[in-house]
Amino acid sequence: MTADRIDPREYVIDDDATISDIDLEAEEFTLRDGRRLTDELAKELAAQALGEIRRRNLIPGRKSLSGDGSHSPAIRVRVPAQLRRQAENRAAADGVTLSELTREALTAYLRAS
Repeated sequence: MTADRIDPREYVIDDDATISDIDLEAEEFTLRDGRRLTDELAKELAAQALGEIRRRNLIPGRKSLSGDGSHSPAIRVRVPAQLRRQAENRAAADGVTLSELTREALTAYLRAS
């Protein structure tokens, strides 16, 4: 890993960690390498960390639904805002993600037809 890249494995948030938002323009926060953290640098570091996770095929989220470890095919739909809010509320009430609720609804619809 080069000096300008962050290894996300080095940063572990324990149960006793204190997390707070700070205004990086008003407050100064210095990284271990001495650089001042700015909003722009924070976004860049976050993108690098996510890129590294994706590179390792450890994309946050559900395991492959295909069963063979490959990326699951995706379907995208556009819905009115009200329908999305209703779906989000129902998913939250059911303790599932919006994706899980959508998969269940599509499966039930296709079984019924």
